[in-house]
Amino acid sequence: MRYPIASDTKPSLTDLLDAAQSEPVFIERDRQEVAVLLSARDYDRLSGKATRAFNDFCDAVADRAAARGLTEEKLEELLKHA
Repeated sequence: MRYPIASDTKPSLTDLLDAAQSEPVFIERDRQEVAVLLSARDYDRLSGKATRAFNDFCDAVADRAAARGLTEEKLEELLKHA
């Protein structure tokens, strides 16, 4: 992890953004951690956005399967032969 000082971040923001793609970047001020720079992917994961998107996807697949006649019984039968 990187620990830049807040006053040092302006000239190297691009470098910090690049680093945040692979690891959290903690920003310090007066020797205290005051912020963390994360990738958008990590933020989505931590905020639950990715989980909600996955659940929405699963619901959509289930709805499409049900519309095509798939029932719990038919699914169990298919899985027996898989």
